[in-house]
Amino acid sequence: MSTAATPDADAACEDAGPAGPAVPADLADPAFWRLPAPDRAAAFADLRRLPAPARFGDDTAGRRPGRGFHALVRHADVVEASRTPAVFLSGPGVTTPEPAGWVRMLFGDSMVNLDDPRHAQLRRIVSRAFTPRLISRVEDDIRRVATDLVDRVERERPEDFVTSVAAELPFQVICNMMGIPEEPRRAILDQVNHASEHTGVARPLRARLRMPGRGLLALARMQRMVADLGRERRRRPADDLVTALVTADVDGRRLTGRELGAFFSLLLVAGVETTRNALAHGLHLLTVHPEQRALLLGDLDGRLGGAVDEIVRHATPIIQFRRTLAVDHRLGGPDGPLLRAGDKAVLYFGSANRDETVFTDPDAFDITRSPNPHLGFGGGGPHYCLGAHLARQEMKVLYRELFTRLPEVRSVGGPDLIPSSFDHRVRSLRFTF
Repeated sequence: MSTAATPDADAACEDAGPAGPAVPADLADPAFWRLPAPDRAAAFADLRRLPAPARFGDDTAGRRPGRGFHALVRHADVVEASRTPAVFLSGPGVTTPEPAGWVRMLFGDSMVNLDDPRHAQLRRIVSRAFTPRLISRVEDDIRRVATDLVDRVERERPEDFVTSVAAELPFQVICNMMGIPEEPRRAILDQVNHASEHTGVARPLRARLRMPGRGLLALARMQRMVADLGRERRRRPADDLVTALVTADVDGRRLTGRELGAFFSLLLVAGVETTRNALAHGLHLLTVHPEQRALLLGDLDGRLGGAVDEIVRHATPIIQFRRTLAVDHRLGGPDGPLLRAGDKAVLYFGSANRDETVFTDPDAFDITRSPNPHLGFGGGGPHYCLGAHLARQEMKVLYRELFTRLPEVRSVGGPDLIPSSFDHRVRSLRFTF
């Protein structure tokens, strides 16, 4: 394993004093993300002890624009970057690598890749569409879908929790909320999986050459379908989110067809993937920590909210997002390490959620943890997850239904994880009851 990271030279020499402990691994190396979870956790713990953010991804000759990045691994640093959007920009792209210009031109910009004022304008339009009536109907729908899924589990006894339960709940809820007809849903779910399957995952050259555009083709199909639906809803409004989005008028603006498609893709990929992974990790955590499971089942109503937040903290479904420095900035105050304008900074939410200065015994899974200021839905600021409330509701309702009707439900073996640097993805999880 290459030891390719060093604290920023200016910050370490000018401001930080001694170099501190050696950096044990390279976060830019795909091999790092294939290490066992305890090894990665130990590496992040070492990074949190460094006097300045470590830098990764540079070539041996020095910094290469757009390649190297500072790793923000402390809770306070991730919060600062999240809540200082005028300094830490999202517009150049939050994923690694950043989306190509032609892709953004063709498919439109996702809200996660926008800065104010455009981001604020789109977010106001979307927020206006989430009326109290729509939210109430969605909460009723979550209960209905969860009940149907547990009925099916009892009846069919499937083996994989991910495909039969964890992925189905958020997908069906989002489709119902958007007003997506039943007939194309299976095809849409396939497109969701294709669009996200390689995000943050290293692939052999042969695979990249064979299917370079599979994810983009899936994205195009999803966006075309919802754009068609948007045009239909403008002609014939219905009681669904698509209608609300294409008819909401905020400062004379409503979502265009391309903006609607980009939002739908974000909602499906982010909303389905993250909740799916959190639900799967949660079932496994409650299986391998029987004392926590006993606490939960002993007071389901009282403990469920804390359990959901601790699952999100411990699992952290989204591992990282990147930002670009708009100006020179000293992290943490006037005496902090210096980050230069144009530098890239990657916010590691999973590391922030294990910060020893914020969480007592951070590697422990403790559903009674209070307070629990986890960053599983982001570090605050304008890009705090729009779907945080929805995800919490889905998790609480499904776990209540599962543990009330099938109190012995548990995972069998560990989750089959995909070694992604972007999200804590579960391919499958065997379960029984």
